[in-house]
Amino acid sequence: MEREHVVHATCGIDWAEDHHDVAVVDADAGLLAKLRISDDAVGFQNLLRLLAEHDDSPDDPIPVAIETSRGLLVACLRASGRQVYAINPMAVARYRDRHAVSRKKSDHQDAVVLANILRTDASLHRSLPTDSDLVKAIAVLARAQQDAVWDRTRAHNRLRSHLREYYPAILDAFATKREQLLAREARAILAIAPTPAEAARLTRARLRTAVRQAGRQRRIEAETDRILEVFRRTWLRQPPLVERAMGRQTLALLAQFDAACHACDDHARETEELFLQHPDAEIITSFPGLATLTGARILAEIGDDRTRFAQAGDLKAYAGSAPVTRESGKSRHVTHRRIKNSRLAATGRHWAFAALTASPGAHAHYNRRRSNGDRYHAALRNLFNRMLGQLHHCLACHQKFDETIAFNQPTRSPLTAAA
Repeated sequence: MEREHVVHATCGIDWAEDHHDVAVVDADAGLLAKLRISDDAVGFQNLLRLLAEHDDSPDDPIPVAIETSRGLLVACLRASGRQVYAINPMAVARYRDRHAVSRKKSDHQDAVVLANILRTDASLHRSLPTDSDLVKAIAVLARAQQDAVWDRTRAHNRLRSHLREYYPAILDAFATKREQLLAREARAILAIAPTPAEAARLTRARLRTAVRQAGRQRRIEAETDRILEVFRRTWLRQPPLVERAMGRQTLALLAQFDAACHACDDHARETEELFLQHPDAEIITSFPGLATLTGARILAEIGDDRTRFAQAGDLKAYAGSAPVTRESGKSRHVTHRRIKNSRLAATGRHWAFAALTASPGAHAHYNRRRSNGDRYHAALRNLFNRMLGQLHHCLACHQKFDETIAFNQPTRSPLTAAA
């Protein structure tokens, strides 16, 4: 007896905050089932039951398309062993126009569109990687630390802009310091003297105590005298009542700034501790310009699923370091990528810049690009592109970075080819 043909189904989920619309279609685009589930354990069980009714099995699970890569629903779907595709909402909008030129929209229709995307173009989309739990944890902390750095920068700029309006003395006191207002001493002094009037009344003993409690261990007396001399100069001032009000605002901004600074330090320490437990950490940090924290950020974004990027070019495109070509008729334009992993691209700029002083080969490569006409950012991006290819090769082959192989071997060597 001939075995009955089993129609393979695909599932689309239109994600929302408190509910999700589910659609299952067959290979001929026929709607097999639709369901609205709640965003809880009961809803997830209903989803699994619906999939099971349409030949879902551990050996051949129905793939799922959804517009997000995060959340408990996605985590549970991945834990069930099925392929989950996170489809960009912009791509979904373009696919939607294939089914309804009237531009009508509904949650159920979007779920059907997502299911049909997998039915027709699954090979053009990448399922979520099967990274280890350790890498997922590193990614959470590394991204939180990166967010805290960005929050700290915004808080610093707001505080500095506010201080310029009424308190130039504190800015001048730390203008020559590399960290400026990020210095613990600056924040400690602002906490006890948020206005020029209070700064002028500071005694030498109180200022010295603040400098010491901020963590300074050397030249405390000299630093105290220097700051005290700056505060006692003649400065332009706001009216007293306005100055006091602005001082209260400074304390509020300082609290936000301090919180961001502490979050940066705490997340950095936790990220580094977790990253050093990963077997790829030794390979990643062997590259010039990659310290523990930046290495953790790189690993967080590329993961440890080696099947995710089959070729170095795939990783370069994902990072935005590889150029993109646009051709039409006689026109041909090569430019940098705008669609990319922004976190990985930002870390790549820091990596390439740090590599200039840590690697003679990287510095020589950068100089060659500059002499060929590349501007600063283009030359850095090209260096990042090359070193990212080298990293892809080293992780695949489980070998550490070697300066001689990376930059001095003939162009036909495997490592150079990967670059």
